[in-house]
Amino acid sequence: MIKKLLTLFFITVSTIASSQYAHQNIDLMSNFNDSNVVPEPVYGIRYQSCWGWVDPTNGREYAIIGSTSGTYIIEVTDPYNLVVRDYVPGRNQGRIWHEYKTYQNYLYIVSDGGGNSLQIADLSYLPDSVHVIYDSTAIFDSGHTLYVDGDKLYVARVSIPNTYSSSMNVYSLANGPVPVLLRQLDQDYPAINHVHDMYVTNDTVYASCEYQGLYVFRYDELNNRFIQLGSLTTYPDQGYNHSSFLDETHTTLYMCDEVPDAMAIKVLDVSDLNNIIVVDTFSSDPGNTPHNPYVLGTELFMANYQDGVQAFDISNPHTPVKNGFFDTHPQNPAGTYPYPPYAGCWAVYTDLPSGHLLASDMQLGLFVLDISQVMNTSSIPFAETRMTLFPNPAHSYFDINFPENPKQSYTIYVYDSSGKKIRQDVAADSSEKFRMNTSELANGVYTVVTISNLTTQVLPLIVAH
Repeated sequence: MIKKLLTLFFITVSTIASSQYAHQNIDLMSNFNDSNVVPEPVYGIRYQSCWGWVDPTNGREYAIIGSTSGTYIIEVTDPYNLVVRDYVPGRNQGRIWHEYKTYQNYLYIVSDGGGNSLQIADLSYLPDSVHVIYDSTAIFDSGHTLYVDGDKLYVARVSIPNTYSSSMNVYSLANGPVPVLLRQLDQDYPAINHVHDMYVTNDTVYASCEYQGLYVFRYDELNNRFIQLGSLTTYPDQGYNHSSFLDETHTTLYMCDEVPDAMAIKVLDVSDLNNIIVVDTFSSDPGNTPHNPYVLGTELFMANYQDGVQAFDISNPHTPVKNGFFDTHPQNPAGTYPYPPYAGCWAVYTDLPSGHLLASDMQLGLFVLDISQVMNTSSIPFAETRMTLFPNPAHSYFDINFPENPKQSYTIYVYDSSGKKIRQDVAADSSEKFRMNTSELANGVYTVVTISNLTTQVLPLIVAH
């Protein structure tokens, strides 16, 4: 066995105070951010996807998160005290992409682009460490994403340099942790250029095929072939088809287009795969880009660039209703044009037995979130209207206009660019405009945080006398 350990870890809590993350009905428990992670040079990405695993022998919970140079395995059993248990370095030290899935006690690690490898780590040695049992390019060196369904592993955009590339492959895990190739989608449907991501259930694959749209295939194990069941190649607000997720009835699919920026989320009726219909489109906030959707019961969690984790009640699956959020990326307030475009929340993980949510932010690392309120929000009001701040830049003062309803008392904090609290005040009645003097503040960039018993919101402020 190959055992790889990182001898020294640096765990830091974000320098931004937890109260400075805008949120509602979703609360911060802890944040992991290794100050040694070097951003890749194009977009400044430091972290990528996340995943979770629970040890069936003792119930300990773990988070997995990718960075530019490798993979962190972090124990989150105590969600307020995170412990890095091991680190698996990758072959390439400047990766923009890592994706993960688990099968039994094995973690499968893939990365996109050249100079990588398929890595398989045995998690059964935790909490002591993980053992890397496979690290090779023999099966493939590059995979864009992956999905485990039963004892099968599906991998999208597979390639071995100078050998072959495939839009999507399916592998067997039935006879051990090392995948055995069963079939390439190209063998049956060569017209599919790329599969970017996929949701798989009972060998039915909902494949996001980039600019070609959505295709639904079934892997016929008996005859070892893929069979097309349906497709959606033209639809409203169409772009680069990135990812999707089924609701628990398997009749509604939530689908995201990544490019161009700020595309709407699509709600698809897939009860009849011969006639897939878009029944609704919606967005969380202006200017953000939906990246990955996840369904937990009657709740839809969206991982959004610029906009963090957004939660929607899908009790009526065709009509999502926003009922919570946690902005992992306060650098870009709601409505800000997404630059750099790849900033903010990449992925979430919903399936820890504790019910805690894991979220990965491309610049700020791993967030462990309490979603107990949003999972039971029938009696918790949600403020749809955000407050505004004017003028900005401010010369001698600024005004805050609060949402009209309900009337609330707000505590207002002002932080400087280092995260130091420099001002605190109270607005007793949100129906009235609140004014704060800035004549004593130095020119510069500040953060204004407003907190009531219903919501926390973050507003950027520039002072220029």
